[in-house]
Amino acid sequence: MTQREIVLPGSYIGERKGRKIVNCYVEGEKVYSKVLGVLKISDEEICVVPLAGKYFPKVGDRIIGRIEEIEVSGWWVDINSPYMAFLPLSEAVDEFVDVRRVDLSRFYDIDDIIFCKITKVTKNKIIQVSMKDVLARKLFGGITIKITPYKVARVIGKGGSMIELIKEKTGSEIYVGQNGVIWIKGGKKEKAIEAILTIEREAHTIGLTEKIAKMLSG
Repeated sequence: MTQREIVLPGSYIGERKGRKIVNCYVEGEKVYSKVLGVLKISDEEICVVPLAGKYFPKVGDRIIGRIEEIEVSGWWVDINSPYMAFLPLSEAVDEFVDVRRVDLSRFYDIDDIIFCKITKVTKNKIIQVSMKDVLARKLFGGITIKITPYKVARVIGKGGSMIELIKEKTGSEIYVGQNGVIWIKGGKKEKAIEAILTIEREAHTIGLTEKIAKMLSG
């Protein structure tokens, strides 16, 4: 396998030539990398995909979280980020709930795992999530693993090709959160975990799909 070019913070990449830049900075027309990562250059964009880093929530992200605390009006959720997220009651259930009489743990209890969607991120980093999304659900059983959030796109693959390959070859049910948390249940889950961790470790290499397909066919 061939390794993609890795650049260091401050590395000179080239001339901007009107292109969009991602994780880079510009001095004059010269472009430099802001982070340690894999260089991707096209006619429209110069991008450095970070090799490590924390997850910073964005509206629209679908993530996997763990219920951390129950409040009167909702739940605090650990989303594998420097910031906690809040799941309001109104974004969790459709029915009317009298909070004076109903124990909210009947809906979501501490340590429950949920696949949810980020609906609000304020300047003060107040994060709100919602279960009112077509894919949102509580995840029962299974296990969770964590990978570097910036490697999630590689685990999913173009058009979902990589994760579908893993599901097909292992027979496992898998949900991938854009926050780097992955939930796996049933099938050959040990094989699925091995494949996912291999992708995380070798995300900067070319020919990875073929390697994973071979690994899972063995």
